[in-house]
Amino acid sequence: MATDYDAPRKTDEDTDSIQALQERVPDKLSGVVDVDDADNPGFELAGQDLADLDLDVVVLPAQADEFTCISCFLVKHRSQLDHEEKLGSVCRECAH
Repeated sequence: MATDYDAPRKTDEDTDSIQALQERVPDKLSGVVDVDDADNPGFELAGQDLADLDLDVVVLPAQADEFTCISCFLVKHRSQLDHEEKLGSVCRECAH
């Protein structure tokens, strides 16, 4: 089935008043915090049991054309090098 992406997406049924929207959205300034950390020590992916899954990750060392910025600690390409300091290299984003 083809989808017409230029067609209007809202119908008269979809339009809600501002009051109805405000009633659905919780008040952010209420001070009530919904925390379930006591019975949920970790995070859970929607219905997925990943306990028996092994993840293999290959970590490569910095290549000859890369450097590690001493400010943000990210490995970047030499084209993003701004300047060298006594402690090491600084990228363009951190230099500004």
